Amino acid sequence: MNNQQRQLIKKYVDLVLTRWRLITSCLLLGVTIGLGYYVVVPKSYQSTALLSYEQQQINPGKMDPEQGRSRLQESLATLRELVTSRNNLEKVILNFSLYEEARKKLPLEDVIEMMRTNIAIQPSGKGDIFSVSFQGGDPQKVTKVTNALASLFIEENMKYREGRAAEISKFTQSELDQSKKVLDEKEQQMRDYKLKYFNEMPEQRQSNFTQLQALMRQNQDIQTSIQELERTRAMVQEQGNMQRSLASLHATGDQARAATRQPETDGDRLLRLQGYLEELQGKYTENHPEVRRVKQQIQQLEAKRAKGGSSGKQNASAGARASQAAGLEDSRTQVQLKQLDINIQQLRDEQAKIPPQIAQYQKWIEAVPTREAEWASFTRDYSELRRHYDQLVAQNLQAQSGENLERNQKGSKFKIVDPARAPEKPFKPNFLRILLAAVAAGLGLSLGYVLLVDFADTSFKNIGELEEYIGVPVICSIPFIEKDTETKKDRIVFRISLALISSYAALLVAAIAFMWIRGMIIV
Repeated sequence: MNNQQRQLIKKYVDLVLTRWRLITSCLLLGVTIGLGYYVVVPKSYQSTALLSYEQQQINPGKMDPEQGRSRLQESLATLRELVTSRNNLEKVILNFSLYEEARKKLPLEDVIEMMRTNIAIQPSGKGDIFSVSFQGGDPQKVTKVTNALASLFIEENMKYREGRAAEISKFTQSELDQSKKVLDEKEQQMRDYKLKYFNEMPEQRQSNFTQLQALMRQNQDIQTSIQELERTRAMVQEQGNMQRSLASLHATGDQARAATRQPETDGDRLLRLQGYLEELQGKYTENHPEVRRVKQQIQQLEAKRAKGGSSGKQNASAGARASQAAGLEDSRTQVQLKQLDINIQQLRDEQAKIPPQIAQYQKWIEAVPTREAEWASFTRDYSELRRHYDQLVAQNLQAQSGENLERNQKGSKFKIVDPARAPEKPFKPNFLRILLAAVAAGLGLSLGYVLLVDFADTSFKNIGELEEYIGVPVICSIPFIEKDTETKKDRIVFRISLALISSYAALLVAAIAFMWIRGMIIV
């Protein structure tokens, strides 16, 4: 530390010692003013209640997905507004007779706003715990009001949660009913569409193809049957014609024999049958019935000739029987032809019904792509509606479960951990803070005044300032010589000032002690 710094420090110390009366007086005056302020200002007491947020324990993940710290913050923000609403605070003010003087002078809205400023709701830094505080002049009323506010938190939380659960349940039920109505209408449209275009639906395509192929095979089979019957009819008709030709040959032979009065012999008949067989073999195969029948007759005649000749009477009777057999054969042929015509007509009638059916099935098959596209649009909308409906069903069940939980008070709720107690000392004013502020203000004002006066004084205080100002070294200086009378006067003033200041300080300390003993000052 150089000489200049030491002189600067000595300068300020001398200033303080010189102005000690001012500094001490300002300090005592500041303490006096602070004490008076503390005594005059009304005491305000604060009471605090601790509440905890208990999360629901029954399926918390499913019943109430909004859990955790953010859930507490949201609940506090909402419940703070509900608890400090006009209706609730007005009831508390009237029930506990709060702010009676203010109510006489101010509107109720201003009184309620004043009460809101005296309410503090602060979440704790750890866990789901928060505090509810209230400030007032009467410790007993402050305690009661704080407990009442804590109870209001519990009541409003129950009402809010139950009301919210009921609203959610009502809303989800309404949405579910609306969704079910739309879904039922959609299902009815789908049923009507499917009934109207049942045979044109995509799932019927294979069945229609199978039925179409069956009809086409049936049509082909009927056509084949008709052709077979027509060939059979032609064959039967031709056989009848042959029978009639054979009968005419018999008749011609009989007439010739009758003219010559000679009966037909077995040899003549054999020759006639052999000629007829040659004619048949030129037209038909060996398996033809008429060919086989004629061969059989020829064999019988040959066997008969091998045994011996027969009489003319027997030949005549044989010719008669042959003619009669030919007549019966012709009658059977006509009946068979008639039956064949009936069967052919029945098949043609049955075949006539098949083309319209084939056309209908082809129309159904051709309409499948159109119905498939329309049905895809139906099912796409229906799938979305069904998915939305299933979600609403799950949400509605969850909302009903949540509502039952809230009604049975099994959901998340607030619980008073530490009820409010009557405060033993006022929350404000704080005596120590006021005392320290008064001391700081007295010292600050006095020291500031001393420094300000010294700064405004332009006189030279030491040799260094003079040398610095004139720029010439000072050779010598004459110290201030105080007279005895001046010294004696200064001592008397010092003693009187010290006595007065000490007396005042002692009196001030005594007053503080007295008020502290009487309970007027609470540290």
